[in-house]
Amino acid sequence: MFATRQSSFGDENKRGDGVKAAVASKAPAGIGARNTRAAQASNRRALGDIGNLVGAMSVRCNVSKDGVVENAVVKPAALQAEAITRPITRRFGASLHNQQANARVPQAVVPAPSEVVKPEPKNADDVAAWGATKRRTTLPKPRETSTGTTEVVSAEAQAGLSNASVAASLPGNPARLKAHARSKVVRKEKEQTLTATLTERSEIARRVFDAEMQEAEEPVPNIDEHDVGNQLAVVDYIEDIYSFYRKTEVQSCVPADYMSRQSDINEKMRAILIDWLIEVHLKFKLMPETLFLTTNLIDRYLCVQSVSRKNLQLVGVTAMLLAAKYEEIWAPEVNDFVHISDNAYTREEVLNMEKNMLNTLKFNLTVPTPYVFIVRLLKAAACDKQEKSSPTQLEMVAWFLVELCLTEYPMIKYAPSQLAAAAVYTAQVTLARQPRWGPALQRHSGYSEAHIKECACMMATLHSKANEGNLTVVHKKYSLAKLLAVAKLPHAASLCSPQTSS
Repeated sequence: MFATRQSSFGDENKRGDGVKAAVASKAPAGIGARNTRAAQASNRRALGDIGNLVGAMSVRCNVSKDGVVENAVVKPAALQAEAITRPITRRFGASLHNQQANARVPQAVVPAPSEVVKPEPKNADDVAAWGATKRRTTLPKPRETSTGTTEVVSAEAQAGLSNASVAASLPGNPARLKAHARSKVVRKEKEQTLTATLTERSEIARRVFDAEMQEAEEPVPNIDEHDVGNQLAVVDYIEDIYSFYRKTEVQSCVPADYMSRQSDINEKMRAILIDWLIEVHLKFKLMPETLFLTTNLIDRYLCVQSVSRKNLQLVGVTAMLLAAKYEEIWAPEVNDFVHISDNAYTREEVLNMEKNMLNTLKFNLTVPTPYVFIVRLLKAAACDKQEKSSPTQLEMVAWFLVELCLTEYPMIKYAPSQLAAAAVYTAQVTLARQPRWGPALQRHSGYSEAHIKECACMMATLHSKANEGNLTVVHKKYSLAKLLAVAKLPHAASLCSPQTSS
């Protein structure tokens, strides 16, 4: 019974003529019968009747440009090697296509090498109809054969290839599917990405920079040539970044008379608050960026929000808390600011003020401060002097001068980039460095010496009075030995003279 089931199972898979009846009538049993059925099963052609076998396909044969016969009967490799004894050129491929199209045979007939097959001339109407859809503007180049002679494609062969191109353009053709896939890849590669846009803008900025350098009377050194391999220096985008800073710094500035709209506080209270915050900043050992961002947040909040006198310190500690969260790796906690303010406010009050300040400023904490500009200008000052090492003393004097301006309300009228340029210029004059304002400083700051002279004079005056009065935290800070005691240096008297000011 098991042998009978196997026999019937084999009968269902045999679709050949006469094979089904022979297997059904002769169903041997035993080991010999099983071997016979295995041999027959290995020769069955179950896919022949549904048209999936290559040998059973009867479709139009298309000869591609490279001579590969598509959608045709695929013979074994040994038979093809015997049949094709010459390279398939365009002319020979066109001949094969025309011969098979006329004969409508499923097999690719390859003529002998000695035979000369001439394709039939195409109908003029067919050629004209094909030319209306796709016109060939250039003739194909002559192609060398294996014998070294040059073969010229005739007009008949070109007509044959044109028909092959039309067949390749039909839906479902493998060649068309491949071309469609390639076009998708090309379109995807041509899509403009954000990185490509930034790279293109950087190249434009670099070309403009090079043009300006050529037009300048004195050659301007490249201040980023030593940072090409430093990924943190972002040399490819640095010009775009500072161009963006100069355009957006106006949005982060406040009106010079905003304090007149406050009813309970004044300029002196603001100066006392920032002087105390500079001391807190030094005690917590925070980054310089945090101090400048804290001052910016305080001024922007006071510009649009009325604050009472008792809540002014709460605004200050909350602004430093936000700036520390934004700039620092390890920011102080809320309880630290509560403790530093002598428990004048509770933790809940600080958190409520934090939410109020963020909503008022619309969460805009990314603003250019004098810090970002002064870093760039100090780098340019070193290139003007052709110094290989960083000018540490120049840096300390510049930081000292720009921090003196934080407590001074009249200095609000100057933009952050102008404050940074004036601080570097005043530091150059204080240290008697030449040139005072070189081509690199003028190029990267965007200011001439005349544009920053007024601000520099005010900074020199602040330096001369830094140790006077009650607000002397900045002078004490930069009198420390670790900061090179630059506050004890004599101020730039030439900038304070009436002749210079006028």
